[in-house]
Amino acid sequence: MQASSAFEESLTQKITEVQACQKEKAHGSCMQCEKLIGCELRKAYVQITYESMSKGEIGGFEF
Repeated sequence: MQASSAFEESLTQKITEVQACQKEKAHGSCMQCEKLIGCELRKAYVQITYESMSKGEIGGFEF
């Protein structure tokens, strides 16, 4: 498996987890949640999004 595929797979999994949480709480967005600040799931999602965009490199993104 290529590194970029691993990043995409991780991102897809995290998106699924975030969407499940939003559905459970009947929110259309994390911004509607009272636990937005300090939410570990949201923090992990942001981190994997960054890693996916940068393909694990420190610095710029590939668009």
